[in-house]
Amino acid sequence: MHTLQVITKDGSFAASYSEHGLHHLDFPGKPGLDVAKSKATVTPQIRDWHRLTETAVHAVLAGRAIPSLPPLDLSSGTDFQRRVWTALQRIRAGETESYGGIARKLGANGATRAVGGACGANPIPLLIPCHRVLAAHQRLGGFSGGLNWKRKLLEREGVTFST
Repeated sequence: MHTLQVITKDGSFAASYSEHGLHHLDFPGKPGLDVAKSKATVTPQIRDWHRLTETAVHAVLAGRAIPSLPPLDLSSGTDFQRRVWTALQRIRAGETESYGGIARKLGANGATRAVGGACGANPIPLLIPCHRVLAAHQRLGGFSGGLNWKRKLLEREGVTFST
């Protein structure tokens, strides 16, 4: 596993890569991350993936659509979680969906809490956009990066919501 920084004006994100792709993306300020000081020990493939990750992170922070993603290693999730994470990737910048709406789209009526759990377990929360999932009545709900980040990201995408 290699962990590299994505430096932005909003802070440094930590991107962790396995041999299968981007495995985890942490928001700035998470303690205990072992971020590589140099890209010298990183394979050319991971360097290429990291360039895609940097471009994608900067796009999301600017409220724009992601041009392309590196391969995503979602092996840490259950089948249901991976189905939710795939559904989240279909929500475009500036759009939102409810937890219940995602459950219905997956044919899992009544699985609203399970969708929320999958969002909370999302290892790549900025690029698999669980910040675009709102609670009932357009309320923010939760977010693994914190509600301040969720609010900031949605505002940058031009989304209005209830507090």
